[in-house]
Amino acid sequence: MYDDLLDRAHEHARRFLTTLDARHVGSRASRESLIAAFEGPLPDEPADPSAVIDALAERADPGLVATAGGRYFGFVTGGSHPAALGADWLLSAWDQNAALYVMSPAMSVIEDVAARWVLEALGLPPDASVGFVTGAHMANLTGLAAARHEVLRRAGWDVEADGLRDAPPVHVIAGAEAHVSVFAALRMLGFGASRVRRVRTDAQGRMAPDALAAELAGCDGPTIVCAQAGHVATGAFDPLRSIAAETRARGAWLHVDGAFGLWAAASPRYRHLCDGAALADSWATDGHKWLNVPYDCGIVICAHSAAHRAAMSQLASYLIRGSDEQRHGMDWTPESSRRARGVTVYAALRSLGRRGLADLVDRCCARARQMADRLGREPGIEILNDVVLNQVLARCGDRTADVIARVQQDGVCWLGGTRWQGRDAMRISVSSWRTTEEDIERSADSIAGAWRALAARA
Repeated sequence: MYDDLLDRAHEHARRFLTTLDARHVGSRASRESLIAAFEGPLPDEPADPSAVIDALAERADPGLVATAGGRYFGFVTGGSHPAALGADWLLSAWDQNAALYVMSPAMSVIEDVAARWVLEALGLPPDASVGFVTGAHMANLTGLAAARHEVLRRAGWDVEADGLRDAPPVHVIAGAEAHVSVFAALRMLGFGASRVRRVRTDAQGRMAPDALAAELAGCDGPTIVCAQAGHVATGAFDPLRSIAAETRARGAWLHVDGAFGLWAAASPRYRHLCDGAALADSWATDGHKWLNVPYDCGIVICAHSAAHRAAMSQLASYLIRGSDEQRHGMDWTPESSRRARGVTVYAALRSLGRRGLADLVDRCCARARQMADRLGREPGIEILNDVVLNQVLARCGDRTADVIARVQQDGVCWLGGTRWQGRDAMRISVSSWRTTEEDIERSADSIAGAWRALAARA
């Protein structure tokens, strides 16, 4: 049964990957055509699995986006590194639940090693705890749940047992340009997004330390500060060392949202941007962004493992624990049943090594600067940010949204739009191991060509 089925799946996957460079980067299908291809009544009778796979691949193809290629610059999306993709296929075949050591000792040990390697690569405390979750959104939630536990424990309150009703109030501070996932996590944790104290930021979106100090001075009691390593639009980093000094002086918990930016620490050339990050109490990052592992893979890290475990772990008589040395994935994540996401992290880091990981970061940053330089030379196109990492913000006057739409329709590359300081902008994120100098030149030509065509009509 499996031989033909897996051969067919492999052939469809191989064809997709080998044609990436020639594909229209965006979707070529309308929602209506995709519905027509897939919908219908639930079948009464079984179907041949190989025929199902063939039909699935054929019908999905027009609606696929070439996010795995070198010219997709939307949403800080990395393509899958070959070793990570291969590991993901194995993971699906193994079908292991990584909740408890006894359920899959191999998965437990691999995730343990992957966790240690992540800490080494990011320059974070070697005794920190690590959980592999779905993405940075859930990593932020998990890290902030550990923060909630600890700041309330210090105030004499057990939030896991007694909830937030009647608990001492917790002050939460974040930069005005903090990512939306931080506010979503705070909302789900019961803090309320609108109650967050927002601190003034500079022109690149970096938190102002003096404004943070003034905000902290008005906080009496348990306090959590949320800082950022890598602004989603500009790539800018909050001044983490100064922020850490302010939070420590006030006894507050510092959480760093570094969905992609924390990986700058893996590069000798860019790790200065992460200066002070290791002084935080918890961190959130993604594997499926700059590490280029398949979706879904986020990573939460906590300097206080007892707080992390207390916020997440579940106990029941049938959940067999074994020795304290054994890693139980469910102790560090909000999930019980869970895919062993750390396996793809292990494969990527084992394949890349320190030098390969640093080179991946450096190349993406170099390609971002190449894009900014190329577009910046085009009359009428303005680069809005200091290109310090892998993010480029560009503007084509009042026609920016039209240029974005035309570029997406053209299909040479894909980039998205945003609003920056009250103006439309195109957001270009270079995050894939596949992106070459030629990819940037072709993409920049498409963007510039779209701008010229629209400007000529004005």
